[in-house]
Amino acid sequence: QVQLVESGGGLVQAGGSLRLSCVASGRAFASNPMGWFRQAPGKEREFVAVVSGPDDRTSYVDSVKGRFTIARDDAKNTVYLQMNNLRPEDTAIYFCAANRRLYWSNAYRDTDDYNYWGRGTQVTVSS
Repeated sequence: QVQLVESGGGLVQAGGSLRLSCVASGRAFASNPMGWFRQAPGKEREFVAVVSGPDDRTSYVDSVKGRFTIARDDAKNTVYLQMNNLRPEDTAIYFCAANRRLYWSNAYRDTDDYNYWGRGTQVTVSS
């Protein structure tokens, strides 16, 4: 059974940092792009960041560029999201997801392009 389990969320003041982790079990995802998404109350789930498989290519939503960094450690089957200089508008549930493809695709921002999801971890940023 494939599972993605996120951790590292919490309550932090604006300007603070958090590091999210996502551990995959049940299969390896070394060739699959891995993404982070977030969903705030009353809003749709939105793309945050993605890292490719073999070459660690990355992409970010504009609102987090320069503040968030996505990375992967395939030996540990783990994906990370380092979040610095957090803002109240970053408050959301953060989800890790494994892309259904084994290669980079321009559809990486689309939730339908991911076929495995974690249950999420809450991030709350106070002003």
